[in-house]
Amino acid sequence: MKFAIVAALLCVAASAWAQQIALSKLQCKEFIGLPRETIAHLTLWLDGYFTDEEDPAVVDLDKMKGKAEKLVSYCAQNPRLRVMTAAEDVLVK
Repeated sequence: MKFAIVAALLCVAASAWAQQIALSKLQCKEFIGLPRETIAHLTLWLDGYFTDEEDPAVVDLDKMKGKAEKLVSYCAQNPRLRVMTAAEDVLVK
């Protein structure tokens, strides 16, 4: 699954690659202040990171939008939480 996510991210516009984000340090309050496109990219990466290896390698862009909205909502309610912790709470079921 992680390889599928990397492949999907390679299709992203070059401007998104000009920025580096340390997800282990990023707090929710910073995450929700990012541009929507960046939030979408990070959510895609986080979903792949928390996906089990045995799960099918499928990227559902409609579901990804919903996951990003849930993560932003959760982060708005927990602004001091690290985004990795928030993503684990929201994306891992």
